[in-house]
Amino acid sequence: MATRDHRRDTPPPRTGSSEAETLRGFLDYLRTSVAAKVDGAPEPEVRTAAVRSGTNLLGLLNHLTYVERAIFLGEHVADWQATFSAAPEDGVAEVVARYRTAVESANAVLDGCTDLAAPVPRPMSRPGAGSRPGKPAPSVRWALAHMIEETGRHAGHADILRELIDGSTGR
Repeated sequence: MATRDHRRDTPPPRTGSSEAETLRGFLDYLRTSVAAKVDGAPEPEVRTAAVRSGTNLLGLLNHLTYVERAIFLGEHVADWQATFSAAPEDGVAEVVARYRTAVESANAVLDGCTDLAAPVPRPMSRPGAGSRPGKPAPSVRWALAHMIEETGRHAGHADILRELIDGSTGR
């Protein structure tokens, strides 16, 4: 049997005692884990579907970038299915960098949120961002819980896809 590249698992975060610190701590933990699964993955395998649905590792991170921007920055996504594919000219480094930038922007918004029951503020400086008629912003609590669920779900997919690509395991 071939030797596999095993990474040491990173334990769950120790967070502060408040609800906001706990939610943000676990979300950042998952964000770091999923980005690490994609970072350094080889081409073309990183964009090759390993399952019948067509899901691929690079597409998962591309999708999560759009989800971060939609939930925390209020950006509109017209075709969610299309977000599961990275552009052919986008390599691993570009998609990982774009994801990390989206996370930084989302965290900048969250840094100004003191009330978890309040709606996520919508920055108005970007075209396509801001409030959308008929689509109120979710509460900060809902947005954090949803992103933990969404990122955790896709981190699990990424674990399996990365192991299929090159045997790499761990968080």
